[in-house]
Parts: sequence; C-alpha cells; structure tokens
Amino acid sequence: MSAAEPRTVRLLTVGNSFSHNATHYLGDLARAAGDTLVLREDNIGGASFDVHLKKLEAWRKDPRSSLGRYAGGKCLQDDLIEEKWDFITIQQASIKSHDVQTYRPYARQLADFIRQHAPDAKLLMHQTWEYRVDDPRFAQQTQKPGEPRSQDEMYAGLKIAYATIAKELGVSLIPVGDAFHAADRDGKFGFRAPATPFDAGAAKPGELPDQTHSLHVGWTWKKQPDGSMKPGMDGHHASMAGEYLGACVWYEVLFGKSVVDNAFMPKGLDAEYAKFLRATAHRAVQKAGGGSVSPER
Repeated sequence: MSAAEPRTVRLLTVGNSFSHNATHYLGDLARAAGDTLVLREDNIGGASFDVHLKKLEAWRKDPRSSLGRYAGGKCLQDDLIEEKWDFITIQQASIKSHDVQTYRPYARQLADFIRQHAPDAKLLMHQTWEYRVDDPRFAQQTQKPGEPRSQDEMYAGLKIAYATIAKELGVSLIPVGDAFHAADRDGKFGFRAPATPFDAGAAKPGELPDQTHSLHVGWTWKKQPDGSMKPGMDGHHASMAGEYLGACVWYEVLFGKSVVDNAFMPKGLDAEYAKFLRATAHRAVQKAGGGSVSPER
C-alpha cells in the first residue's frame, strides 16, 4: 500500500486520560487524509500499569464483577479478541513516568497478556509528556527522593524509562513526549511562564495569566460545589494545542503518512502555530525512527 492510498487503522488503547488526550483529534486527521480510524479506549483516569493489572486480576477472580470491566462494560480479554486490531498501545501513568522501577513487572505482564490474546496486533508504547514548567509538582519545597525537580528533569527521566522498557518489551515508541519537549523549547512557539507567578487567590473573576502556546490546560476557572467559581491549575493534561500535537505524532506512526500538509486543524487554533506543531510532530517521528510501524499480521 502506498502512502497516498486510503488506509483503515484499528486501534485499542490501554492507558489513561493521556491516551485519550493524544487521540482526541486522531480521527479528524485521518479523515482529512482520506483514512479511517477505528478506535476503542480501555482507559482509566490516572491509571498506571499496575492499575490495569489489578483490574485484570479482579476479572480473573470474578468475571461477573464490574471491578474487572472497563467503561464499555467489557473486560480487557473481551476487547482484545473482539476486533482484529492493527495496533494496541500501553503507557505508564505520567506521575510515575520518570521512574523506571514503577514499570516493572507490570508492563511486562500487561504486554504478555495482550500478546497472548491479540497476537496479530502490533503492540506500541505511548511515550507520555512532561508537565508544564510552572506545574505545582516542581514548586514543592520538599521533594521526595527521586522526584523530578523541574520540567527538564521529568522529561529526562521519562525518556530514559520509556526507552528502557520499550527495549525490554521489544516494542516501538510513539514519541509524543519528545514532540512536547521540542515544541516547548522552540524560540518562537515555546510556552513561557509569566515572570511573576499567577496569584490565584487575588485574581479577579475570569482573570488568567498569558498562556499563549501552552501545550497543557494550565489555569482555568472552575465551578465549585457551592456554585462559586475558582481558578485551578492543570499542568498535566494536554490543551487543544497539546492534543493536536499528540494526535499528529500518533497519525504519522500509525498511518505512515506525513502530517505536515494535513488539512485538519482544530477550530480556534492559529494556523501558523498549527503548521509548527505538525512540523514538530513530523521531526519527532523521523528522529525516533520515522514512518509507520507496520502491523504484525
């Protein structure tokens, strides 16, 4: 099949909200290029490898228990065998992503189970991203041993950890974390935290700091249980721009086509910035090995 021919990709993600973030616009990118995405998400908010293993164990103990099933009402084994998946992805929880020891033995156990029940699918590792430079994680006065003290330290740790486990499992990476890191450090389009930290306590209703080119949700106003509005910080999850960047990386890896000239971009995203994000995704994929990772069947 040539790169120009329409392609259908069947994808199952076994992850958390970061997998959901990174695939949010994947179907849109596919449609813009004449391709088709079939996506099922066995994602659990905040889940690490061991959480998926606990759900698997709950299913083994009692197949009828809801504890062993995902949001769609099916267990992992059901989802693995129901469709002829081209790709199945796994990932570590972002909060643990820098620590390679948290991947073992769970990543291997999960990978073995997936390969047992979906032997024809190509297993991939979704490399997640670092938190925003001004995330509270990096502002803690007392850091736990081994905890990253900065965005750069988090990226350095997760890059090594993902590469190490991917090699152990014999899988390729979807280099979203690399793309985020490169985009955030661009001289023109990289996010720059305000010199004066945002004072949420003193902020007027609706007031927010300059968050231009933030790949993360960042500061937003949220409704509280009592009905009042309060500013909150989310330096973890992807913003619209971050979701677009992540989807561009996934598209190149799964569909084997360059995203550079893809016509889709989310409504409200600056066209010049979107072009930069597509180019950044393309470079990240090329640097990681380039092109499509062909399904095993």
